[in-house]
Order: sequence, then structure tokens, then C-alpha cells
Amino acid sequence: MSSSTQVEAEATGGVPRRRIVVASMVGTSIEFYDFYIYATAAVTVFPHLFFPKSDATTALLASLATFGLAFVARPVGSILFGHFGDRVGRKATLIGSLLTMGIATFLIGVLPTYAMVGILAPILLAILRFCQGLGLGGEWSGAALLATETAAPGKRAWAAMWPQLGAPIGFFIANGFFLILTLTMGHDNANPNPDGPFLSWGWRVPFLLSAIMVMIGLYVRLRLEETPVFARAVARGQKVKTPLATVFRTSWRALIIGTFVMVGTYTLFYLMTTWILSYATGPAGPNALGWKYSDFLVLQLVAVLFFAAGVPVSGRLADRFGRRSTLTVITIAIMVFGLTFGFALNRDTITEGSMLVFLSIGMLLMGLTFGPMSAVLPELFPTNVRYTGSGISYNTASILGAAVAPFIAVWLVKQFGVGWVGIYLLIAAGLTLIALLIMKETRNRDLDAV
Repeated sequence: MSSSTQVEAEATGGVPRRRIVVASMVGTSIEFYDFYIYATAAVTVFPHLFFPKSDATTALLASLATFGLAFVARPVGSILFGHFGDRVGRKATLIGSLLTMGIATFLIGVLPTYAMVGILAPILLAILRFCQGLGLGGEWSGAALLATETAAPGKRAWAAMWPQLGAPIGFFIANGFFLILTLTMGHDNANPNPDGPFLSWGWRVPFLLSAIMVMIGLYVRLRLEETPVFARAVARGQKVKTPLATVFRTSWRALIIGTFVMVGTYTLFYLMTTWILSYATGPAGPNALGWKYSDFLVLQLVAVLFFAAGVPVSGRLADRFGRRSTLTVITIAIMVFGLTFGFALNRDTITEGSMLVFLSIGMLLMGLTFGPMSAVLPELFPTNVRYTGSGISYNTASILGAAVAPFIAVWLVKQFGVGWVGIYLLIAAGLTLIALLIMKETRNRDLDAV
């Protein structure tokens, strides 16, 4: 056995590298698929079916509020699953998070609407959305650790980018599915027909089919072994009884830095997906463009390919030039991008072509900033609290940068105009830039350190 092959085998615990890649990427793809079908439905379906009849903006804001509820649940999920991930192991916890997310998503597909059971409908929707957040709160950090703790020396950012690809893959499948349904069922978001096939039953299909995807993900993950880094920590007797208390006592600075490193990324992504969908397809007027839903979804599906392309590029860059310098340059580019919102999204001059360019640039920046994150956040924390610490940072940032982003953006457009949404992004990215300037480089940090 060559020395490089031996190092690879030791890093992966004897599990073939392709199996680890597939397990980390397939699982996150399923989880993000589940998450994104809700995000799409929050704009196109739920305002019509799950909330009392009122004006369109109020119904949309109520729907986006339940969308944001999952982000409140995600830090809770990171604490819950992080406890077991640092106490029991990465493999078992990843299976639990996948089941939590999958069951909640399937049940959303069978929920009664407001017309059937009244106020109980949005209550049940909110509960299941909260459960989705719990599942995703435990999923990301587990997949990131699976990738980083089995990576060969000098290739952690490249190995860690594979679970990050789950985000654009899940987005593409979820929104592609909705595009096919709306086209085949003749649904028009500008003039929705409550008795048409899409709003009657078609919207449920993506939620119900998630059950099949979850079974595939379980099959892949059940064939994994525990990561060697965690196994060595257990053998040395370095597990802690209370990971949550320990991480706040020993790594509070890393928690703060990790949270704000992610804030700009989250804000960019949910502005470029959830908010802009409502801005483009909402009723034509001063606050929205009134475009056809299916037409805009095609633009998003093309743009998400740039997201996917940016992830591996930034993985390579982060391994070569370091995490801190790579992300600093990308974050400054995001701040500049924020200054373009006012003229790029001007409803009097925008065309489908210019919108595609705008979306593609935003998604490319998203891929570039998102790619290294599953290496950066785990590298900030010691082995015995790494699952808990990276998960809390990642998911607390989701509240600050994602949960409120669509809601704030809708309000900003209504009160001050679309250009202020870009200023909002610039401020969020500015907070990330400050965190990066404070953060020390983590590329050469030993993951076995406790």
C-alpha cells in the first residue's frame, strides 16, 4: 500500500471515500430539498390555503413568518442533535436528523387546509415547520463533520464542500419539481385558481415523495462507520458529559465568530431565493413585478447552476490560499453586489435577461461563500464539542441572516424601495467581514485537538 493510500485509509477509517462523499452529499441534498419545497410553497401555496382570507401582503407575511419559524428551531436542533453527536457519535445522530426532517415533510403533504379545519391548519403547519428546523439543525453539522473528520491532510475544504453541494442540488430538484407541476397543471401564481389541480392536490406531491428520498438516504448512511477522529477521542476518554455547557464555557469566542462568519451567506441566499421569488411573482405594483411564476422559476433554476459551480471552486481556493483570505475577498464582493439592487431590480427597466444576470451573479457569490463553511466552522471547535459548537454557530446565524431576511426585505420594499434590500445585504455582509478579520486562519488546525 502506498503512503498516500495508507493516509487516505486511516483518515476514512477504511470506508471508501466515494461512500463518504455520497453519504454526506445525498443526505444534505434530501434535507435541503425538504426545506426548499416549504420555502417555495410559502410563497405560492400556503398564503392561499393555510391562512385566513385577508389582503395578499398580510397573507404572504404570515406565511413567511411560519417559514422563519424553522430557523428558530434550528439552534434547538443543533443543541439536541449536537449533544448526541458529541456523546454517542456522528453516524447515529445523522440518521436521527434525517428521519426527523423526512417525517415532518411527509406530514406537511397530508395536512388539512384552513378551509377544512380552520385555525388548526396553520397551527399544525407551524409545528411541522418547527420539526423541519429541528432536523436540519442537526443535519448540517453532522454532514460537515463526516466530511472534515475523514479528509486527507491539506484537502479538508475540498472534502467538506461535498455536503455543501446538497444545497444547490436540493434547491434544483425542489424547484424543478414545482415548475413541472405548475406547467402540467396550468397553475398561474398571478391568478391562482383555488379549485385547480395544483392548489387542490398537486402541491402535496413533492412533500409526499420526500419519503422515498429519505429511505434512499437512510440506506446510504446505515452503511457508514464512525469517523476516526471521534473514535480516537472516545478511546482517549475525551468525551464530555454536557457538550452544551462545555462549548459555552471553553469556546464562547468561537461561537460568536462562527455565527457572524455565516450571517452574510445566509442573508444573501434567502434574499436570492425566497424573497426575490415573492418580489418577482407577487401582484404587479410598486412592491412586486407581477411576473409569471413558471417563467421566473426557470430563471432561478438556471442561476442555481452558478451556485453549484461556485462551491467546488471555493473549496479549492480555501485549501490553497486559506479560509480567511478566500472568504474575505468573496465577502467584499457580496457587499459590492448589494449596491446594485436599486438599479438592477428597478421595475421600470428590468427584463428577464437582466434578471437572469442578476440572479446568476448572486448565486455564484453564494456558492463561493458557502463552499468553505463546512470546513471553517468545524475547524473552530475542539473534537469533543465540535458537533454542538459548529451546529449552534451555523444555526444561530440562520436566525440572524435567514429567518428574518425575506420578512425584512418585503417590508423594506414596501416602505423605502427595492434598493434598500441591497443595503440590508451590505450591512449583513459587513458583519461577516468584521468576524473574518477577527478570526484566525484555521486551515492547518489539527482536528484531533481537544
